[in-house]
Amino acid sequence: MRPPLFAGLLPHPPPCTSVLERTPTMTTLAPEKPVTTATPVRAHGVLDIGPGGAGFLRAPDLLPTSHDVQVPASLVRRLGLRRGDLVDGTCARARGALTTVDTVDGLPAEAARQRPRFADLTPLHPAERLRMESPGGGLAGRVVDLFAPVGKGQRGLVVAPPRTGKTVLLQQLAAAVATNHPEAHLMVVLVDERPEEVTDMQRSVRGEVFASTFDRPAKAHIALAELAVARAQRLVERGRDVVILLDSLTRLCRAHNNAASAGGRTLSGGVDAGALQGPKRLFGAARNTEEAGSLTILATALVETGSRADDFFFEELKSTGNMELRLDRSLAQHRVHPAVDLAPSGTRREELLLGAEESAAAHALRRALGRRDDRTSYEALLERMRQTPDNATFLRQVRSADPAPAA
Repeated sequence: MRPPLFAGLLPHPPPCTSVLERTPTMTTLAPEKPVTTATPVRAHGVLDIGPGGAGFLRAPDLLPTSHDVQVPASLVRRLGLRRGDLVDGTCARARGALTTVDTVDGLPAEAARQRPRFADLTPLHPAERLRMESPGGGLAGRVVDLFAPVGKGQRGLVVAPPRTGKTVLLQQLAAAVATNHPEAHLMVVLVDERPEEVTDMQRSVRGEVFASTFDRPAKAHIALAELAVARAQRLVERGRDVVILLDSLTRLCRAHNNAASAGGRTLSGGVDAGALQGPKRLFGAARNTEEAGSLTILATALVETGSRADDFFFEELKSTGNMELRLDRSLAQHRVHPAVDLAPSGTRREELLLGAEESAAAHALRRALGRRDDRTSYEALLERMRQTPDNATFLRQVRSADPAPAA
């Protein structure tokens, strides 16, 4: 349950390094003395700017409430505030408009104007590895590291038919990022999701989970996803490495299609001609930058759903990513997990992430698997991987013997 009052409107708020840190419980503290119209109160939140230039400070889950503090457009323009900024300031009275800004993302308000703009940063190919193999993390991360490696700034699609284990896969990837890369800022964004799935993700992920459940309108799904990515962009401008796991890009496309104004041109499957502009802009934010940090987005794309619109979304989006991990329904039906279809899975410019020996071994494995029955050889591969504690040991065995897994 969300707190009844935004904790930012406190005379003496508890210190907080990031408004986006999830805590098990949040409580509203009673003021030490009655708040009057002359008593300034503290305000703290993530700035969400509307079309008119004015904005609101959102609570930690980024969802709008009746207690959000309004930020006048004049203040936004004067200080050069941006959507997704973490703002700390004061209001003239409780539930009033923001009057002063003390810090923006921990910087003095005036110093924040000197930040680089995300759109001006130079995008580069990912060159620093995000290791997905972790102790006790299962085989999913190891398969990803070998056949579809992920780097900082990757723009990856997890292509998933129904009931192929994508949720478990995302949880395992999130755990690997939290374990192997504590310096990275981890976000999980759930769009149009079932409430129980949200709870499960919140309890299993050591990171921030932002969710808009299926009972909310399409515009709420869009607003949450865009604000989460805007927050990530502000962190990248400060030199941080951010990893977003988005589930799902397909449902975000549906939301944009449902929210599109009537009367526009309609494409195949009943898709509005402008429905993909927003999702492409959001997914395209993933990049490695030369001057600052990186933004990695691994987004799920739903296929084989029986919807022509979903097929159209995937066909339009699959060329925008630089990494693809495809799950296979037949493997999942035979209880083979992780159910990864290795043939279409891979990463562009993977040589920037893999060492020479690791790359050669992975290519040899692909060639060997391609000469045999897909499911049988893949099961044999997984069995050989289970017999080794890590990929380094497994690859040493591959190099010292026939790289083809025994059936």
